Amino acid sequence: MATEKNTSIAIEQLIKGVQKGDTASLARAITLVESTRQESAQKAETILEECRKTTCESIRIGITGVPGVGKSTFIEALGLLLTTFGKKVAVLAIDPTSSETKGSILGDKTRMPELVKNPNAFIRPSPSSESLGGVSRKTRESIILCEAAGYEVILIETVGVGQSETIVHSMVDFFLLLKLPGAGDELQGIKRGIIEMADAIVINKADGDNLKAARIAQTDFHKALHLYPPKANGWVPKVLSCSALKNEGIAEVWELIATHYQEGSKSGSLIHRRKEQNKYWLLQTIEDRLKFDFYENNGVKKMLQTLMTDVFENKISPFVAAQQLLSLYKSESN
Repeated sequence: MATEKNTSIAIEQLIKGVQKGDTASLARAITLVESTRQESAQKAETILEECRKTTCESIRIGITGVPGVGKSTFIEALGLLLTTFGKKVAVLAIDPTSSETKGSILGDKTRMPELVKNPNAFIRPSPSSESLGGVSRKTRESIILCEAAGYEVILIETVGVGQSETIVHSMVDFFLLLKLPGAGDELQGIKRGIIEMADAIVINKADGDNLKAARIAQTDFHKALHLYPPKANGWVPKVLSCSALKNEGIAEVWELIATHYQEGSKSGSLIHRRKEQNKYWLLQTIEDRLKFDFYENNGVKKMLQTLMTDVFENKISPFVAAQQLLSLYKSESN
């Protein structure tokens, strides 16, 4: 009984710490939320429900692009600019998880050496854990915690390795695609997909010998975007160029994001977008919970290894094996 009381007090103190903007408490809360341990789930749910009541008004920005495009450098430049305006900035940086070892480098803090030292910035690297879209499974919940801690701008850096970025788009107000000048894929802008989801395309590394190629890329993407109809909220995506390394064009990018946010707030499209996102996350959470419960089921655990061996040896089809497992899970759940 005393243990339960102590746990309750500890959780309450952790919630208060997050709401006061204590970064150590925020980091601990995110760790709890990210945990896959059964005993952490209830604690995480309590923390999230309380923190959800005290979130500040924030701008959520998703930033994606292929490896090498300069996402970390761009985010650091943007983050430092925003802190000079007095804003608190949280960076949720997703590191790719190895499908072989399940390990993750988690090196984003080393790629943002100046921002990590800034008292108005919080950087949280998390493993992608092979999640769809290169986003940590608990990124959505981490956003809520960061907002409860008073962070007004949430920057979400995705892995950017060619996976579907739909899940990123489903949790942010502004979706930014970084591109390289002269990479040879400018004409890919006419294809549907990630370009269609972007609220802005920014050609990074537009400096030195890249300047001419950056201008060409900017023009090509600008033309390509005209092939798409305006977004549901009336926003017409823009194409800008910048040099994050030289800190050029960053202010213009922020000005564009701020304009988008102001227009969305005024028209009501921002609130509508977030309501639609909440519906999506209701269904997503149900899917996640069902998947977790399925694989944690003792009967399924015992039967799964046997059936995997049978499938491997071609004694049974994957479809029949899956049906047997689902039937077992259903019978044990009733």
